Amino acid sequence: MNKFSLTTLSKSNKLKYTILGLLTIAMAYLVWGVIIEPYWIDKEKQIGQIPGLPQKWQGKQVGLISDFQFGLWLDNTRTIRRIVQKLINERPDLVLITGDFIYEPGKNPEAELDKVAQLVRPLIEANIPTYAVLGNHDYALHSQHHLKNEKLSTQVREALKSVGVNVLKNEAVPLATPGNDNPSLDTTQNQYPLYLVGIGSHKAKEDKPKKALTELPEAAPRLVMMHNPNSFEALPANTAPLAVAGHTHGGQIRLLPFDLTPVWFLLTYDEEDLVHVAGWVEDFGKSGNRLYVNRGIGFSKVPMRINARPELTLFTLKTAN
Repeated sequence: MNKFSLTTLSKSNKLKYTILGLLTIAMAYLVWGVIIEPYWIDKEKQIGQIPGLPQKWQGKQVGLISDFQFGLWLDNTRTIRRIVQKLINERPDLVLITGDFIYEPGKNPEAELDKVAQLVRPLIEANIPTYAVLGNHDYALHSQHHLKNEKLSTQVREALKSVGVNVLKNEAVPLATPGNDNPSLDTTQNQYPLYLVGIGSHKAKEDKPKKALTELPEAAPRLVMMHNPNSFEALPANTAPLAVAGHTHGGQIRLLPFDLTPVWFLLTYDEEDLVHVAGWVEDFGKSGNRLYVNRGIGFSKVPMRINARPELTLFTLKTAN
């Protein structure tokens, strides 16, 4: 065999092994992303600081989950049930769910929505106050090319209310002090109750943060929830010291971990979501406001998660200095 033939054979072998190596890596990612990571729950513990927080809320816990996306083929129902059970075990004083309960309505949305309601019913039966806002999928808005379905959003809202979930839309409600059914001014310390502000869906053009803020006293301590992080930008300065959102799934598919690829991921909803992937979002919104983005539980488009584990967030509330 001459030198030319050996060189050609060597290049052929290198190409073959390179292709084989890439296929092996792709298969490993596929197995990991479909079979392992979607069911590997990440429990994030964070400190939530709120100016003027009532003394009786000091050190109390707030649970945050998001994006069930129920109805996508091979959806993540098993993980939803496990996360709900973890919340019950943790016994937070409040649970927030930031939208996208359903992936698409299907032929019989009532039946699917009843199943969604049953997934969260155990929280209510465990006497954990649970509040929600709706997301874009709850209006059948999978992309900017779809028309919003008001009927579906009403059905989602009614299904959740039927099991005791409080659904907010551009409104603020005073929260009962843990262990007390009636929110009221604490006359011993002249403190307002803690308020929860719920903002409507951004993609459905239903988010009106300023309207929601008119429903609480200016000096009242507050916690703000929304589905899409982009609603946060419209909040005036010093009106949302602790805000939470979902929507992005943490990118859902990232070839490398967050600290190695801060923006590069393979799956998101649209370009405007790129800077608001997960965790605390820095340098965004008005001064005095702070946003945390939960990675959610379910899927969009494909039933896979890579470097974006399903997340249960637990905030311990403290007074801001």
